[in-house]
Amino acid sequence: MKVTRPRVTPQPSSPSRFLGRRARGAMVAIGLTALLAGCSGPSGTRVGGEASLQLPDLGSVEFLGLPGNLLLGLGLIVCALGLGFGLLTYRQLKAMPAHSSMREISELIYTTCKAYLRKQGQFLLMLWAFIAAIIIGYYLWLGFGVGRTAVVIAFSLIGMAGSYGVAWYGIRVNTLANSRTAHASLSGKALPVHDIPLRSGMSIGMVLISVELAMMLIILVFLPGEIAGACFIGFAIGESLGASALRIAGGIFTKIADIGADLMKIAFGIKEDDARNPGVIADCTGDNAGDSVGPSADGFETYGVTGVALITFILLGVHQQQLQVQLLVWLFVIRAVMMVASAASYYLNAAITNARWSDAVTMDFEKPLTSLVWLTSVVCLAATFGTSWLLISGLGDGLWWKLSLIVSCGTLAGALIPELVKVFTSVKSRHVREVVVSSSKGGASLNVLSGLVAGNFSAYWIGGAITALMAVAYWMSTTGLGQFMTAPAVFAFGLVAFGFLGMGPVTIAVDSYGPVTDNAQSVFELSTIEQLGVEDELEAEFGRRPDFEQAKLLLEANDGAGNTFKATAKPVLIGTAVVGATTMIFSIMMGLTDGLTHDVANLSLLHAPFLLGLLMGGAVIYWFTGASIQAVTTGAYRAVEFISATIDLKGDNTRASAEDSSKVVEICTRYAQRGMFNIFLGVFFATLAFAFVDPYFFIGYLISLAMFGLYQAIFMANAGGAWDNAKKLVEVDLGRKGTALHEATIVGDTVGDPYKDTSSVALNPVIKFTTLFGLLAVELAVLLRHDFGGVLTGVLAAVFLLASLVFVRRSFYSMRIGEELEDLKVEPAVDVAEAS
Repeated sequence: MKVTRPRVTPQPSSPSRFLGRRARGAMVAIGLTALLAGCSGPSGTRVGGEASLQLPDLGSVEFLGLPGNLLLGLGLIVCALGLGFGLLTYRQLKAMPAHSSMREISELIYTTCKAYLRKQGQFLLMLWAFIAAIIIGYYLWLGFGVGRTAVVIAFSLIGMAGSYGVAWYGIRVNTLANSRTAHASLSGKALPVHDIPLRSGMSIGMVLISVELAMMLIILVFLPGEIAGACFIGFAIGESLGASALRIAGGIFTKIADIGADLMKIAFGIKEDDARNPGVIADCTGDNAGDSVGPSADGFETYGVTGVALITFILLGVHQQQLQVQLLVWLFVIRAVMMVASAASYYLNAAITNARWSDAVTMDFEKPLTSLVWLTSVVCLAATFGTSWLLISGLGDGLWWKLSLIVSCGTLAGALIPELVKVFTSVKSRHVREVVVSSSKGGASLNVLSGLVAGNFSAYWIGGAITALMAVAYWMSTTGLGQFMTAPAVFAFGLVAFGFLGMGPVTIAVDSYGPVTDNAQSVFELSTIEQLGVEDELEAEFGRRPDFEQAKLLLEANDGAGNTFKATAKPVLIGTAVVGATTMIFSIMMGLTDGLTHDVANLSLLHAPFLLGLLMGGAVIYWFTGASIQAVTTGAYRAVEFISATIDLKGDNTRASAEDSSKVVEICTRYAQRGMFNIFLGVFFATLAFAFVDPYFFIGYLISLAMFGLYQAIFMANAGGAWDNAKKLVEVDLGRKGTALHEATIVGDTVGDPYKDTSSVALNPVIKFTTLFGLLAVELAVLLRHDFGGVLTGVLAAVFLLASLVFVRRSFYSMRIGEELEDLKVEPAVDVAEAS
């Protein structure tokens, strides 16, 4: 592809008359953007990139005596079995006993969750319209025709519906499990309190992975090869859009409610989940909106996007068609086998756990979760090598075991990273205990500082572990893979991300464990079962008088384990986002350099646009972090304001009114959607602007986004986890509720809430969405530059940047609390001399 240098484009001046004084700084940035857009970038022949990728005939190669497409078709049977596993578990949960007072609360939580999800669904469709406009313009410009473009659009809707659907399923299962777990605690035995949340998590994990894998197999096996590549991109963008919006909005919602409810404990000296607090129902809804909806949609999208990244690499980087078929079939058979391995590991671990703790009144709730993760990792490692030997042992140079070892680096990371996370977030870790010790003398101030230390140290060790495992994968890629493909190291990194997700059902299960344990505590308190006089009824059921204090201790201890394992899944997901993004970025590089045959020097620090892109990615990460926390801050202020004015602690009411609780949910929803709207459109228009500026600037931007995002997410997630479990340590192990120490840890926890459950977790889908959507955006920019020259793309880059800056500005100025310093009612200062 011939490359020419277009002329420098002058800065467009016409928008300036409309902007006013406050936008003068923005105009400087826009002018520089337009200037840079005109200075560099390819203007060669028309390219189609991923839209033009064609799948080879998967039936042209046989495996175990079966054509490849038939073998993949059999994978749909595994998906059907996975769905059956999930749905059977759902029915079992629904049939479990729960006291009517607890069922009433869990159904109320589910009702509010449904209302929230309906609003989010409407919002998603509006956001999808922005994406659909770009997709339609891009594919029609390529000459795909209306019919083929409609297929791509349809698959983007299917992808978005998949993320939305599994999120809804996750909420339904978790809201069934929370009341059943709360009821099971009344038996006085620990095992049921552990078993129910894990069972619900496995149900979600198996359904999620089964649906995702089935959709991808349908595209591979049943769609014509010439449109399958475009359908994969549309599908991946759709599910990434769904996950991004649900993660951002859910993270904002849950932390508004959580902070609002928590601060009431300090303001009024009330207990955790006091039924008179109208913020508690919103908090329970938020546990599902943030910790169930978000992870379910995120896991669904992560699994799909990683697959699309590897498919794209194989079609672009592997030149022999037969080898393409062998690698594609191998990848997806491995995925199906690992799903079976995860289910088998769950059943085996459940049998061991039952034999060990069936009659125990207390247990270490983290131990069976840890053993499940490691057991699944070992079984998946064995399954990877065994399946690879059966399918691709005929490939030369020992390729089967080399690829298996690379995948195993990721599978090992899926077990090793949770262990490292526990070092910084477990209630038994020295870092969490240090947070408590520092709080005992230094109050909230030293509590916050100690949590920041834990987060920073965790970023070092976890980042180092990921680097080491990727280094092993890189070393393996140098042992002969280069003779089969271009850039084997990039393929190795994609396989590491693939291995991360191999034990996907279990990763999702231990992540979903947390919202159930958190909700179970709330359901117990909100049911006011201790005041209902049902001891005789419960004695008849359990064969013993219920010990309400023992039940609450079990639920609180289990919630600590849930907090820890919620934290373990976050670095795994962000790790896959970064490693998977690396593979997707490679496909952009391949398209721009015509298979790395020219302009490779532009992918270097010596090329100014590339360096500037590296700088800009970090800036966007820090804006995103601030914007998401700002939405939480303002929403929490309004929630606290309303709750403080309406909470009734002196009357005879034992519960807050449904109207007051609904009002808090409304406040959370309003600020979650406003925050998400500003943030998402800021990201959307920034992606377009930077793609149109210069393609090499955009590559640097994507790389920087992934690197900064990785460390920001790990730091924030684990600092938040340390603060959260420090509070739990004070409440459960020390029994110091209502003390100054407890108040200090509550303050730290409210700082950590948006750290761990808003900003950090949303970085994962945002990185993937930007990379995926950027594939289309940068290719569209190259096409327009080729057809119309650099002036048009420069002007469009400036327009898109202006739109992005509008939403960046709105993310603070339209999200402010809205009260001025002069309006504050502050008590007059005391004259120290007079007082003495």
